[in-house]
Amino acid sequence: MDAKLVNPIIDAFMEIMPQMGFPVPKRQRIYLQDRNVISNGVMLVVGFTRQMQGKVVYNMTADTAKYIASTMMMGVPVTKFGELVQSALREMSNMLTARAATNFTKLGLDVDITTPELIISEDHTTKISDAQYLTVEMEVGGHKVEIALDVNRNT
Repeated sequence: MDAKLVNPIIDAFMEIMPQMGFPVPKRQRIYLQDRNVISNGVMLVVGFTRQMQGKVVYNMTADTAKYIASTMMMGVPVTKFGELVQSALREMSNMLTARAATNFTKLGLDVDITTPELIISEDHTTKISDAQYLTVEMEVGGHKVEIALDVNRNT
């Protein structure tokens, strides 16, 4: 995977989260994993189309997802994953990935994104790659979000 294709996704996270009222995120570590993403409790999966192919998965615990939804809803306490909370989480992944797509246009790539898929389960695995994929751990407000990605130029 080309680093030029990773940076637009990480840059989007760094740019958008503070705009939604979160503290500035911090990159914790980057590592490779094999084929499947194992859910930490809540996963949001978004695909890239047109001149890019692949997926990005925002993987987090239920507590982190509740923190994110609460912050997006101006501090309203979140105790369960109702429709409004699910909508807020999908919107976050949509905003992050749409910004990444915009960042890809700066590299001369015509990119679109798929509708975010929300999975709430600690017993779920999603195949993201036929080989290895990259995971970037981000910390935001004391909470960890793993950004798993496998993206390539569409040939």
